[in-house]
Amino acid sequence: MRGVAVVCGGLLVIGGAVLVVVADQQRVDALGDARSAVVEAREQLDAAREVNLVLAEKLTELRARISAQDAQLSDDTGFLQ
Repeated sequence: MRGVAVVCGGLLVIGGAVLVVVADQQRVDALGDARSAVVEAREQLDAAREVNLVLAEKLTELRARISAQDAQLSDDTGFLQ
């Protein structure tokens, strides 16, 4: 009877150790997946920032053109001469 208890206890200890190892491996895999997701998100953010800067430059140019055209339209001193 004592032998059966020792064998069962040993199996439980081995099973617990296996569970701990598997859980740790899953944690490491999940951490790796999270890190790769962060790297991918940063790359997408950098790409979006580059596109945003290009669009901001175009917007600034268009605003300058609109301002110049608005100034021409509001200048009525030389319009009727």
